[in-house]
Amino acid sequence: MLLGSRPLDTKGDDLEPQVDFIAPTALSAIHLLLASSVTIHVLLYKRETNTSAAWIGLAWLAPILGSVLYLLLGINRVRRRAMSLRGRRSTDLAEPSNSHPERDDHLVHLERAGHRITNRLAERGNTTAILRSGDEAYPVMLEAIEAARHSIVLSSYIFRADSAGSRFIDALIEATRRNVEVRVLIDGVGGGYFVCRAYEKLRHARVPVARFMHSSLPWRMPFLNLRSHKKILAIDGRIAFAGGLNIGAENVTRAHPAHPVIDTHFRFEGPVVAQLVDVFANDWSFTTGEQLAGERWFPQLSPVDGGNCIARVVTSGPDQDLEKIEFVILEAIACARSAVRIMTPYFLPDERIMTGLALAAFRGVAVDIVLPEHSNHPTLDWASRAQMGPLLTAGCRVWTHPAPFDHSKLMTVDDMWCLVGSSNWDVRSFRLNFELDLEVYDASLAAKVSKLITTQQSQRILSQQLKERSFPVRLRDGASRLMLPYL
Repeated sequence: MLLGSRPLDTKGDDLEPQVDFIAPTALSAIHLLLASSVTIHVLLYKRETNTSAAWIGLAWLAPILGSVLYLLLGINRVRRRAMSLRGRRSTDLAEPSNSHPERDDHLVHLERAGHRITNRLAERGNTTAILRSGDEAYPVMLEAIEAARHSIVLSSYIFRADSAGSRFIDALIEATRRNVEVRVLIDGVGGGYFVCRAYEKLRHARVPVARFMHSSLPWRMPFLNLRSHKKILAIDGRIAFAGGLNIGAENVTRAHPAHPVIDTHFRFEGPVVAQLVDVFANDWSFTTGEQLAGERWFPQLSPVDGGNCIARVVTSGPDQDLEKIEFVILEAIACARSAVRIMTPYFLPDERIMTGLALAAFRGVAVDIVLPEHSNHPTLDWASRAQMGPLLTAGCRVWTHPAPFDHSKLMTVDDMWCLVGSSNWDVRSFRLNFELDLEVYDASLAAKVSKLITTQQSQRILSQQLKERSFPVRLRDGASRLMLPYL
């Protein structure tokens, strides 16, 4: 050692190999622990084998990230709590019974199955009207709000505070000022996760308003999954509106918005309105703890003069309503004899529904499915193209319609029965979201809905077109389809 020199510090150099070894070892241990935990949870609590295999594969093949995604998107955090709260009905509605005479046609099995699946009566004596988009629906809905005397309930996935939504906000505030009981429920994600201006404006005006399953704490917020996708407006417990229509300026096509959205909503009057209010009351109780009961919310309802519609509410969600809408759809397809017509913005059902539609076509039922040429989610379009080949081979006809984007969710069977409401034809709507549809037995309404669907049949998709897609496009579509459990 030279005189005056300092000894070299080799301690740091000695630690570097240890750090280089410990860091990857620790990450590997964390990955092993997380992936093993995901695997155990999936094997114990997931029923669908395809979804289970996809989640397990993601957890092992995408270290740590796959497990985090499962934690955020794959675990149903709400089911147990939802079942405990939703089991308490807000009012003593008539329990299902055999008091109504059964049908005398081939749809008797569908009505009977709907009763068993939903535990709700198919109510007689209702009237209904079709309302296309905000152009037709918003003025009628606002007029009903302005005429309310006792109560208003409103549930919406999207509720914007724009030129269209502000009119609803003002009408609800004015109703509160004239002592009408108002309750508003906005989804915690659809209404805007970070900022929901409609919620803030209503709360500032002291209108009772809540956000469905919203929390600023990430570990308490299930983010994209488990959303309330329902659209309900009920006035005085006697008139109700339901369907696929959100509240926003994009739904008013006459104003020429930048990205117009067409949709279909329905006005109901009659005994089925009590079922719609009851659904809202359960959601409100789940969110706020407040019970809605009494004549103000649930008046005695009699069949409406001239009411020829038989209607029943069908709800689905990751609680006691799991897969109920999907089950009703499967039964409706099985009962069809002549025609099944479907219109949906997104078409990504599971193999059960795909098989049901193919079997219907095999036995001679005309099956027509109408989709947007381009939806607002390109990945869903790519995935749907990848899985529709077997339907076309079976004889189903798939059509597209050009812009503007149509967000309607409609189904008819034999021009005698229709299903309308909020649920899309995908796994998310059937098993993850809280959805609300109505099945309606009425030849007149079914014929109108069928006509609406057929008028949108613009361009038919043929098997040869799918085969002629370029290799990169087919690869892209196939990869998108693998994301079916997550879309």
